[in-house]
Amino acid sequence: MISERSRPGAKRYVLFDVDGTLMDAADNQRLVWRTWAERYGLDPDEVYRVALRTRPTETFAQVAPDRDPHECLAALHELEDEDVRAGSYAAFDGASELLNALEPGGWALVTSNYEHRVRGRFARTGLPVPEVVVDAAAVADGKPSPVPYLQAAAQLGADPGGCLVIEDAPSGVQSGLRAGMTVWGVNTPAAVDGVHRHFASLREAAPAILAFASGALQRSVAPG
Repeated sequence: MISERSRPGAKRYVLFDVDGTLMDAADNQRLVWRTWAERYGLDPDEVYRVALRTRPTETFAQVAPDRDPHECLAALHELEDEDVRAGSYAAFDGASELLNALEPGGWALVTSNYEHRVRGRFARTGLPVPEVVVDAAAVADGKPSPVPYLQAAAQLGADPGGCLVIEDAPSGVQSGLRAGMTVWGVNTPAAVDGVHRHFASLREAAPAILAFASGALQRSVAPG
């Protein structure tokens, strides 16, 4: 782990990943990909293993290279939209209180999903939606490219050095680091490589996140 940036007096911003960070959607994602794989006669476990580390179009290229990628994507979108309407999922403990405590205009969502699905899930679980949402349709290069987080910072009018990224996945952590931001990991039993701090849960991280956002956390913090 590397030292955290600290810029006393500068305005602070918090940029959140969504799935796995604010929203517990792992079972939903597994079910969607299982249903998709079975539709194409593929091994669901293998498809999901690939899907966890690639974007959908890259997944199709690996697991179904002989299939029309546009047809594959349309089928996946259909299943994901149905999951938003009827799936069973929940926000992580403490997410609602944390997001509602943050200053409006001081935080954003940076997701590899699509904004309409995020809004649908947030509406069903009572989470507030910020002014800035950078989704899969907003950028040509997704995580681990720094582009998604840099775009969120630009839309907020934020200095990347004053941004805190909250992530759970290696690709998201690398995206935040490459953007020159402070990155904290949550909801994993062990720290993802590169994070400045690690918390076992979002609930555990919440006080420190609020302290960072308020400017109360002024010094470099040892990994914990």
